[in-house]
This record gives sequence, structure tokens and C-alpha cells, in this order.
Amino acid sequence: MDSIANFLSVKDVEDVGDWISLAQKFKVNPYAHQHLGANKTLGIIFFNPSLRTRLSTQKAASNLGMNVMVMNFNGEGWQLEMEDGAVMNGSSQEHISEAASVISQYCDIIAVRTFATLTDREEDYAEKFLSSFVKYARVPVVSLESATLHPLQSLADMLTLKEQNTKSNPKVVLSWAPHPKALPQAVANSFAQWTLAAGYDLTIAHPPGYELHPDFTRGARMTHNQEEALQGADFVYVKNWSAYENYGQVSREYDHWTLDGAKMQLTHNAKFMHCLPIRRNVIATDEVIDAPTSLILEQANNRTFAAQAVLYKLLSHER
Repeated sequence: MDSIANFLSVKDVEDVGDWISLAQKFKVNPYAHQHLGANKTLGIIFFNPSLRTRLSTQKAASNLGMNVMVMNFNGEGWQLEMEDGAVMNGSSQEHISEAASVISQYCDIIAVRTFATLTDREEDYAEKFLSSFVKYARVPVVSLESATLHPLQSLADMLTLKEQNTKSNPKVVLSWAPHPKALPQAVANSFAQWTLAAGYDLTIAHPPGYELHPDFTRGARMTHNQEEALQGADFVYVKNWSAYENYGQVSREYDHWTLDGAKMQLTHNAKFMHCLPIRRNVIATDEVIDAPTSLILEQANNRTFAAQAVLYKLLSHER
């Protein structure tokens, strides 16, 4: 079994297939290793809202016998200072060095959810919040989503793909879709990164100006033609993201990229995927979301077993 210190991206996973298989085993028998988390505590720290990530991670920890402490830092904690050497005479009351170290005294694993500012690309892609926790924490750190990646969602997506796939080489399409507000590239970056690492045939469709960073998409086919990408697709993952080059920018000129039933007719009876929450009749129409081929609820269900696989891996090794 591969030894890891943290779970921040697919780069912390030696064998993607092994982790997917482990998640499958937990789905069959969620309580098989309850002894592993006995007298252990998971600290879950949120800097932005959550539904699936919070509940599924709590459930996963409970399945392993862990205690769980949850803190919504923006509303319940002191404002954190991230800069080393800062003169803290402004709005920040606590330095991340003390906060992460103290949380490490209370918890055996720290899970952190942060979000992109979408104003400073350099700072977001440096992962200042997550990197600071990793730097000062004395226990393993799990990313519950960061400024650039959402690895727990992607592991659940890989489990869903494996369960639903009937082909040796299915065509997987990641398609941009419109949204009324600017969203990060995290889910799209992560899905591309994990799908390629798992060996799938990936096509990414997006309007001009919405290119993702090539570090996450290298090996995928890229197109600005959504209909062309959907031709013969077996799985269609739809997600909005704001621009990377013109960082955080959005445009309303591509509202016609909404995924509807007519577009799904171009596919090979494709399964529809989305991470949720979803803006109905903006990202995709009701007929697509509610169709028998929609996997969105199964993806959400698989979040528990993906998180359980991650926690199991971390608990199985001393740092």
C-alpha cells in the first residue's frame, strides 16, 4: 500500500485504480475498518460553504470510527494571517502558524476547504491557504477543495465512471457551461487531471477564452465546438469555470452552451455527470438532469466512499 503524508491532488496517489477499488470495497462494506479510527479525531475546517463535502466526509469518518469536529472558520474563527513576518496591526487576529499547530494538537487528520479569490491568479495558483496549513500542520492534511483542485470530488467521479462504464475505452467529454457568476477552475482542473491519470479518452469543449491551465489538461483533446465534442460521447461531465488567462472573467455571450436534450441526442446515449449544486436550465436543462441517464445523485453518494478511502489510507500510515 502506498505511503502518503497528505491528500491534495492526484499526485498524492500512486495508483488511481487501487484507490478506486478501495472506495468500491467501502461501498460494499462501509464498516469493515471501524477499529482503525477508534480514538482518532478528524478536524474539518471550512472557509466557504459546503453540503456534500461536509456531510459525506463526516459520514466517511464515522464509518471508520472517528470522532469529527467541524469549524466554519469564516464565521466562527479569528481572521487568519498567512504571511510570514507580517506585522499584525490590521484585521488579522491569528497567524496560521499557531492556528494549524493548535488544530494539530486536537486532531489526527485535518481536512480543509478553501476557495479561489478569482482576483489574483498567482496567489490562487500558489494555493496560499492550503499550502500554509500543510506547512504548519503536524498531522496529515486533506483537501476538501482548494483554489485550483477538488480531488475528493474527482475520486468520487472516477468511482462513478468505473461503476457505469461498459467499454474498454469510453469517450469522456468535459464541457463548459454557462453560469451567472464567476466560478473557479478547481473542479474542471481536477476532473481533467484524474480522468487522464486513470487512462480515459478525454475531450474538453469550451468557448474561446476559457482554456484551462495545460498542466491539468495535457493529453486531452481540446475543441471550441461543443456539438462536435458530444458526437459519440459515452459520458458528459458539464461544469462552468471562469477564464484562466483573463483570470476570473465571465461572459454572457456563450449562454447557448447550456446542455439540453437535443445536444445529448448527439452522444452515444451518454451518461450525464455534474458535481452539484447545479443551476437548473442554466448549466443543463431539466430533461437532462432528471433523465434516467443522469448520474448526479450517484456521484454525490460516492463522495462518502471516496472520502473513506482517503481517510483509510492516511490512518493506515504513521507520518
